[in-house]
Amino acid sequence: MPESNEHKTRENPFFGFAKPYFEFIGRGKIYSLVYVMMAVINLLIPLVIIFMAIESDYLRNIGTKTMIAFMLSWLVIAFACWIGFQLWWYRKSIIKRYVNQDLIAIPVISDLLQTIGEWMGTILCITGIGVGLILTTLLWDVSEIYIDYYRSIKIGPLMMVSGPVSGFIILVIFRLFAELIRISASIANNVREIARKIK
Repeated sequence: MPESNEHKTRENPFFGFAKPYFEFIGRGKIYSLVYVMMAVINLLIPLVIIFMAIESDYLRNIGTKTMIAFMLSWLVIAFACWIGFQLWWYRKSIIKRYVNQDLIAIPVISDLLQTIGEWMGTILCITGIGVGLILTTLLWDVSEIYIDYYRSIKIGPLMMVSGPVSGFIILVIFRLFAELIRISASIANNVREIARKIK
């Protein structure tokens, strides 16, 4: 029995060399790259901060107390980014369950929104409390900004309050949008299943 033209086309190296790529994006595995990239970015953020500080000669022009505050704040940021790395890496393994489903993009986008909210909320909460506490204890006399309607307000206490509050609000809002998207996917799956049973 002669081979079909379609089979010959698939076997032809000129037409088939991109087949692994097509299978890769067709199965939805490409979405995991976003999570890997975000995990790597979390590892790079502390390195970028310390590199920029060194390049700008910032560390050479500050006092001992400010230097200690900067290093402790950097450790807090590094810890927050390490938590962020673990979050993205953990979520990367979770989205693999969507690969074999008919609807891939909708649940993945939903999970991506939820993860972004959890990540931003976590980072804001940890850095707000940690850095705010460091500024309050070490740099209370210089950690103030002036606003038109107030005489002065301390940055440290402000960060300790605004960090967790804003982080929680962001987490809830992103979770809300993620669940709304997830509901639409669930409705679509249920309608399709009902249609199959009717047939």
